[in-house]
Amino acid sequence: MTTDTKRRIFLKGSVAAGMLGVAAGAGLLIPQAVLAAWPEKAFHAKKLDAAIKALMGSSDMTASGDIKIKAPDIAENGAVVPVTVKTDMPDVSTIAIVASENNTPLVASFDLGKNALGFVSTRIKMGKTGDVIALVKAGGKIYSAKKSVKVTIGGCGG
Repeated sequence: MTTDTKRRIFLKGSVAAGMLGVAAGAGLLIPQAVLAAWPEKAFHAKKLDAAIKALMGSSDMTASGDIKIKAPDIAENGAVVPVTVKTDMPDVSTIAIVASENNTPLVASFDLGKNALGFVSTRIKMGKTGDVIALVKAGGKIYSAKKSVKVTIGGCGG
C-alpha cells in the first residue's frame, strides 16, 4: 500500500467521522429515538404466533397469492439464505420475514414509507429446514405466504 493510498483512506475516514460528529452535535442523529422504535419483544419471542402478535398487533393472517417469495429450495449454508419478498398490494406498511424453525422465528421486519414499493431483499439465517414466511401488512390487514427451504448446514450454531 502506498503512502498516497494510506493518506486517502485516512482523509476519507476523518471526513466521515467529522460529518457524523457535526450531525450528532446538531441533533440530527438521535439514537434513542431509533432504538425506542425497535420491536424488541417481537424479535426475542420464541414462538411464531407470539412474534407475529408482538410485531403486527395480531396473529390473524390471511394466505395470499399476491405475495411472491424468492428463496432457494435448498440452502447449502443456513447462515446466508437470500430471500426476496415482493407484492403489488396497495397500502403496504410492513413486510416481515419469519423462519418458522428458528429459535427466535422473526428474522427481519421492514417498515415502508407511504410511497414505497412492496419489495424487500435480504439474507437471513436459518438454523434448520423449515418454512420462510413472508408477512405483509397492507390496509391494516395481515397477509402471508410461505416457501419451504431445505437447509443442509445450519446457520444458527447448528
